[in-house]
Amino acid sequence: MADLKEKVVLVTGAAGAIGAAVVAAVKNAGGTAIATDLTAGKGIDAALDVTAEADWQRVTADIERRHGRLDGLVNAAGIAAVGSIEKVDFATWRRVLSVNLDGTFLGCKYAFPLLRKKGGSIVNLSSVLGLVGSSNLTAYNASKGGVSLLTKSVALNGARYKPSVRCNAVCPAFVEGPMVDVVADGTRNPQAVHQKLMQRHSARPHG
Repeated sequence: MADLKEKVVLVTGAAGAIGAAVVAAVKNAGGTAIATDLTAGKGIDAALDVTAEADWQRVTADIERRHGRLDGLVNAAGIAAVGSIEKVDFATWRRVLSVNLDGTFLGCKYAFPLLRKKGGSIVNLSSVLGLVGSSNLTAYNASKGGVSLLTKSVALNGARYKPSVRCNAVCPAFVEGPMVDVVADGTRNPQAVHQKLMQRHSARPHG
């Protein structure tokens, strides 16, 4: 990772597997990581419900007051729900899109003015399932597909400014952690799914 000395980076979903790893990486690179999740506590600097516009306004105002700018935003907050188009209910659909897509939109929107001050970078967590479909992850597919295209729109807007605000999406496959557990546990044979994932993990030369 590049030297992040004196860089201020806001991370959402910092209690999750990817969010926590990002916070650690920022700190190891010399940066200041502002870790957020639904509740503040050990390892979490501020409470932030990514679906709540007022929370974004409060957190970004506090960052401006404390630091005067923002150098990076990592939208890592996300949830998954198992369900085909026939079985997923509308409340679940709305919840998944609210966290994964609305939360990313609000993050980009409210962080952007701070990032414009000296230029900066947004990294959105999309997914391989935002690029290809899955029959039983309808809401998750739709939300992450939206994140991928939202990222392109934000990137084109950010490129208009000098200094620019970059925006990229990363699209991980399955990563061991609570979200994959939810997906596996929602299948007909959770034990077999977990076993298959572990086999894939052990087959990778670098783990």
